[in-house]
Amino acid sequence: MGTWTFLTNHAVVLFFLAKHSLITGRELSRLIGITERSVRNIISDLESEGYIKRSKEGRQVRYKINPHLPFRHQTQKDKAIRILLEALDREQIRKGAQKHKALSKVVA
Repeated sequence: MGTWTFLTNHAVVLFFLAKHSLITGRELSRLIGITERSVRNIISDLESEGYIKRSKEGRQVRYKINPHLPFRHQTQKDKAIRILLEALDREQIRKGAQKHKALSKVVA
């Protein structure tokens, strides 16, 4: 019998990108246990639907998550993916929100 998990590879990649914005596809592949090609396909899916944005920083790529978009499953379309990201790593998301608030005050 095959193994199964509660989270899809898309959810796991999204979580890692939220937690590590400068992680490479190769690093993600190694950490998650799927091929680098699969990681790149998932990143492409997430980007085409607006869940992530890529930007170049020198030779690296920075990933930015849009946590306000809804889940894709028809039974969960009324909930933002932020809920999942917060549930998986509350401390990381909280730190990001505090950093964003601090930057907003400096800019304003």
